[in-house]
Amino acid sequence: MDITMSDIEAIRARHSVRNYKPEAIAPETLALLKAKIEELNAAGDLHLQLIENAGSTYNRLLNRAMGLSSAPSVIACIGKDSENLDQRVGYYGEQLVLYAQKLGLNTCWAGTFNRKNIGGEYGEEERLVISIAIGYGEDQGNPHRSKSADQVSEAAGDRPEWFEKGVELALLAPTAVNQQKFLIRLNADSSVDFIDNTKLLGQVDLGIVRYHFEVGSGVSCKP
Repeated sequence: MDITMSDIEAIRARHSVRNYKPEAIAPETLALLKAKIEELNAAGDLHLQLIENAGSTYNRLLNRAMGLSSAPSVIACIGKDSENLDQRVGYYGEQLVLYAQKLGLNTCWAGTFNRKNIGGEYGEEERLVISIAIGYGEDQGNPHRSKSADQVSEAAGDRPEWFEKGVELALLAPTAVNQQKFLIRLNADSSVDFIDNTKLLGQVDLGIVRYHFEVGSGVSCKP
């Protein structure tokens, strides 16, 4: 556990993990994680929920093949339905994922899971967007193959250092099946657009990419 680790360090250290040890999350770590969830729910108007016993959330054949059936706990990413819910889940959920990394935990964003068995509480007009498997990994995962900065970004004119640093960390963002089908565009007025080029959880991906870019560039990208 190293909660003094910076988000940049956590981004570089964190990789998706699909195989987990059976042990439950330690009580002191659990308390810190729950406090962070409360903080992020308030900031993002979300209803993220830690379900300590993942049960049969990951009992689908694909999950078992990937090893996710071993995940001891799960975070249900729930929020009141709105146009930008998926992006907010990605933006704030990734902050939780990075915090979990600092706590010595491992995670995996998982769009394939048994929605009926995940559990969780739903308020009026709330929707389950995606899940995050969480626990102590059998390993620390592996870096994903990455596109080049030119493949995922474009600029109207020069590319300032802050933009380059933002794109660099955006390329480390987890995306659905590692497709990295996003575009970050720097406009002439120095504003930045984030464009989704896939329908497969693309808006969640954009939220995650937004936060990574924000960490690298120092420019707020809250959806």
